Amino acid sequence: MQNSVTMVNHPVIEEGSGDKLARKARESPFMPIGLAGLLLVCGIGAYKYRNRQGMSTSVFLMQLRVAAQGTVVGALSLGLAYTMANEYIFKKKEE
Repeated sequence: MQNSVTMVNHPVIEEGSGDKLARKARESPFMPIGLAGLLLVCGIGAYKYRNRQGMSTSVFLMQLRVAAQGTVVGALSLGLAYTMANEYIFKKKEE
């Protein structure tokens, strides 16, 4: 037996960059916090790069990369904890 699949044509709605960012922020509330952390680490890194006082560029960039990755891991961990708390702890009982 052969299964047939019916194709349904749905209108495709083009989504702009701002709309996509707003949708992702609604779906994942900690994404804007991660983006803000990225901007903060980049800003601090740019400031400290000028005043690194004898530290080699490669060591400085390695430390900056570790700080940026730590910010991302922290934001992901907070988002996961928030989602788990909403799903398991603060779950409203449906009766």
